[in-house]
Amino acid sequence: MANQAGKRSAAQDRLSQVSNHLRSSEADIPRGREALFEKHPDDIVVTCALRTAITKGGRGGFKDTAAADLLHGAFKALLERSKIDPALVEDIAVGCVLAPGGGATEYRAAAIAAGFPVTSAVKSLNRQCSSGLQACVDIANAITAGMIEIGVGAGVESMSSQYGPQAVTEFSDLLNSVPESKNCTVPMGVLSEKMAKEKKIARNRQDAFAASSFQKAEAAQKAGLFDEEIAALKVKYTDPKTDEEKEITVSKDDGVRPGMTPESLAKIKAAFSKDGSIHAGNASQISDGAAAVLLMKRSTALRLNQPILGKYVTATVAGVPPLLMGVGPAAAIPPALKRVGITVDDVDIFEINEAFASQCLFCVEQLGIDAKKVNPKGGAIAFGHPLGCTGARQISTLLYELRRTGKRVGVSSMCVGTGMGMAAVWVAE
Repeated sequence: MANQAGKRSAAQDRLSQVSNHLRSSEADIPRGREALFEKHPDDIVVTCALRTAITKGGRGGFKDTAAADLLHGAFKALLERSKIDPALVEDIAVGCVLAPGGGATEYRAAAIAAGFPVTSAVKSLNRQCSSGLQACVDIANAITAGMIEIGVGAGVESMSSQYGPQAVTEFSDLLNSVPESKNCTVPMGVLSEKMAKEKKIARNRQDAFAASSFQKAEAAQKAGLFDEEIAALKVKYTDPKTDEEKEITVSKDDGVRPGMTPESLAKIKAAFSKDGSIHAGNASQISDGAAAVLLMKRSTALRLNQPILGKYVTATVAGVPPLLMGVGPAAAIPPALKRVGITVDDVDIFEINEAFASQCLFCVEQLGIDAKKVNPKGGAIAFGHPLGCTGARQISTLLYELRRTGKRVGVSSMCVGTGMGMAAVWVAE
């Protein structure tokens, strides 16, 4: 009986510990805008965030560069810029969508080749277009849980080599027998066309939104506003005109088209139906690129004299009907804001992925967001959407822009294929 009592006591103690841990974790999330600015030793902070340039799939500067090589470049730049001892990095999470085998083997090799020791673990993951963000959130959660002290979240995609019909899986008869399940196979463009019609988002409004994205990106690029977040890469490139292989340095997003206007976009033919509104000029570009983010606790950053770019606060994921996948941000952003006790008016900048002008425009209007706060340097329509990279790319774009403008609170978000959305709250320092 005494032993049983002892066992019950030990079990009760453990339950009490877990309960206290959960309560303290919940209490650790700040509530209200001013509370977001408080600094605590256990804050999860970003000490370095960067990306490669984003280039046009099949035509741009990275068309001949493998995804693992892009990732290697981002990793190497992260180590050089942060000056972190690579042996201190315990885990690396890489978001990717199209890589064979999920990229697990190649990305482990890329980390080792970039200078991480064999003691730095690597995993790959895929949550469609939010993969890069999910990788960073996974690392943040691992640090919070005490599993690791320092980690890297990253994202990469070579759509030049992997995008196409071969990337789509054929469903079994079992999955196809359930209508909602079968809807997961409907192409993104078709879904966005359907949503634009259902939500009455006219083409002229989509083209105006897209033109604004191009114009903002063009202005930002000319002003050098992307330079701080981009790590230049030397790569081999085969000239399509001469078939000559040469080494080039890629340091600029090459998808930004100068002089775009609603009128010029209005001349482009619809891509998915004759009377449709979606076309190559108001949808995200097929692109190549990589991004990496170094995360740790504030106390660790201070101990290692690592500069703090910003802090991660919270993240949410949400499911929506597959046929309405584009509304994902409208479903994911509100619970993220509610969790920290703020509203859209408390957020200074929103980085919402421009998968399509139609869906991004709908989400912005549905949430009542001031359009001036959304993608101030342009978005994926203007410079591209390397699927697995985007979620990590947004973090560097957002934090550098918040710091440059003296603003503080940011949200990154995106719709996710098959009907999901993801959002995260960040604070710049």
